[in-house]
Amino acid sequence: MAKDSSLRAVGWARSLPLSSSVKEARDWTRDHLRTLEWAHRSPDVTDAVLLTVSELVTNAHVHARSAAQLILTWDEQCLHVTVHDASPRLPEPRDPDREALGGRGLLLIDALADEWHVYPCPRGKNVTACFQPPAVADPTSPLPA
Repeated sequence: MAKDSSLRAVGWARSLPLSSSVKEARDWTRDHLRTLEWAHRSPDVTDAVLLTVSELVTNAHVHARSAAQLILTWDEQCLHVTVHDASPRLPEPRDPDREALGGRGLLLIDALADEWHVYPCPRGKNVTACFQPPAVADPTSPLPA
């Protein structure tokens, strides 16, 4: 019998108006990450996801002056973190002044995520960062020598 090759995925979405806080986005994300079996044993990936959510929602609120639509999708290999905002202007990493308080968000996301992309949409854009948690060790495989 052929192996079922259909994709299994789970996802969540939340609208974050300008009046909402970035903390709300992080708390909501943290609650959903707890439902994924790998999250408790990969705290550094979880922290990277939460920091990315903070940066992307902040960018939507501050730079796009828009509500943020936060979407999390887990497809059994990668957690996709997407934030949609209403601005058609695509973000670009910049070389911030050493004394500047901001301007490092996309540099952080580039360092934390396995990959990230920007997709223009008819009513704004999506910024998606992907995170692959460490592979789960097979309990039946022998320990390394």
